[in-house]
Amino acid sequence: PDLLPACNGEITTMSFLQDVVDILLQYVVKSFDRSTKVIDFHYPNELLQEYNWELADQPQTLEEILLNCRTTLKYAIKTGHPRYFNQLSTGLDMVGLAADWLTSAANTNMFTYEIAPVFVLLEYVTLRKMREMVGWPGGCGDGIFSPGGAISNMYAMLIARFKMFPEVKEKGMAAIPRLVAFTSEHSHFSVKKGAAALGIGTDSVILIRCDERGKMIPSDLERRILEAKQKGFVPFLVSATAGTTVYGAFDPLIAIADICKKYKIWMHVDGAWGGGLLMSRKHKWKLNGVERANSVTWNPHKMMGVPLQCSALLVREEGLMQSCNQMHASYLFQQDKHYDLSYDTGDKALQCGRHVDVFKLWLMWRAKGTTGFEAQIDKCLELAEYLYNKIKNREGYEMVFDGKPQHTNVCFWYIPPSLRSMEDNEERTSRLMKVAPVIKARMMEYGTTMVSYQPLGDKVNFFRMVISNPAATHQDIDFLIDEIERLGQDL
Repeated sequence: PDLLPACNGEITTMSFLQDVVDILLQYVVKSFDRSTKVIDFHYPNELLQEYNWELADQPQTLEEILLNCRTTLKYAIKTGHPRYFNQLSTGLDMVGLAADWLTSAANTNMFTYEIAPVFVLLEYVTLRKMREMVGWPGGCGDGIFSPGGAISNMYAMLIARFKMFPEVKEKGMAAIPRLVAFTSEHSHFSVKKGAAALGIGTDSVILIRCDERGKMIPSDLERRILEAKQKGFVPFLVSATAGTTVYGAFDPLIAIADICKKYKIWMHVDGAWGGGLLMSRKHKWKLNGVERANSVTWNPHKMMGVPLQCSALLVREEGLMQSCNQMHASYLFQQDKHYDLSYDTGDKALQCGRHVDVFKLWLMWRAKGTTGFEAQIDKCLELAEYLYNKIKNREGYEMVFDGKPQHTNVCFWYIPPSLRSMEDNEERTSRLMKVAPVIKARMMEYGTTMVSYQPLGDKVNFFRMVISNPAATHQDIDFLIDEIERLGQDL
């Protein structure tokens, strides 16, 4: 009760916030210290029992509140740690962090220029720049920052459906034919999730076969489109992936664009993971053809290291998002305001309340320039190639697919000594399946590093190593390999 807006609360508030900042700064410094753990792992019931987390009728003292802050960070995963490789989003950018603090202090909503003037303008400028990098002339088109790639992909589906059948907005799915969408078997689960949420149904998402590198096979796409049309279904969207979640594969966008053009189908590119490569002159060829897409998902919070969350949906045709989503709420989007109403962007979003996500990206882009992002991304890709070269012929390692990775995803099995001389049969496979989970569990118990694993299709559990943290070095890659061997030697 002593903090602002309490009377004479300034001094107490300043010292409280100063203490919080000190706790945060210590955590930030620790995050980059390789001698600290990535994680102090406890099982859920242990954490629940060790502290009192319950909410009470009576207030706690500020000392106790600061203690709560310390405890929370004590068990937080240091996602900025140079040896945290678990997710596609890693690293902790100082300018991005500063921007996030500023955004929280400004505490406003992205729906109108009236209450978020600078932020709305920065969103306009940043999205235009991103569309320019996709290759749309003069950065024309539209876009929005949304709460993550899954929602961006859902927006694309929503807009594609509206473009083909505008009456669906008022009349619903009953008024239109049975729609089908196409995406690769390695695509992100959010495509099906979006279809479920929009009432299209997961059965209406047709999975297209991939080659052994995880890229969509265009001839299979065309075959399945023709098949669907023969059954009387209406193909309305193809979602190609630029940087798949597990293999980091880039679908052949030019061939897919040709097919979409031929059958007049909306082409979406899910570049949530691979979109960042557009910043790199050396690697952007992997997205050749993206400029022919009708919409693109691009998550700066992944490869570009912007603090979570920061995901953009970019749309080539202007005005479509607005007509698809607007509801003309008269208490927000009054038509008789005294400024240019095109800056009231809230009505083209599905959300009403919308967090300011653009400022982190904009401020980091100012601080690094495009060349800074490029250097950061090139370095991560170079580290992935270093890892690949290190293990491709190393005893005890088997690559999941041949050839050097296109993105920073390196997929491999670690084969413990006990399995190395075994012939490839069912017993070996069932034992191999258990190796990665045990090593991962030991990593977390020791707290030294984190890397993810998963099965895929007929392939049993393998490690998927991804690098998007600019703090990682060759030594960290060496460390990871040593650690896997140390923890898996006896299996």
